Amino acid sequence: MSELTFIRARKLPAEPLDASTHFHVEIVPLIRDTLAEVSELVVWFSAADHTHAAWRLAAIQELAREASPKRVNAIVGDEGDALWPTSAFLKRAEGVTGQVFTLA
Repeated sequence: MSELTFIRARKLPAEPLDASTHFHVEIVPLIRDTLAEVSELVVWFSAADHTHAAWRLAAIQELAREASPKRVNAIVGDEGDALWPTSAFLKRAEGVTGQVFTLA
């Protein structure tokens, strides 16, 4: 079992289209470069309202398909008690990929 690598997608623009554009232009290339070196990657998004859910899920699912058999997942939320148990779950759940986990 390999270590999880985190890519921070924090402080994105408030509007969903602007946030999606920033993510795809600035962060996706970093994710692709990182995936050349690692087998498990977690994108860590800041908390946002429901209008960001669809583009985030679509992006993570497509990155997971592209990276297969490597794993790409995402966690949405601020640093806190729930981040590390979710990370521990992902580390153990070797078949889970293309998922977005929202912290409570």
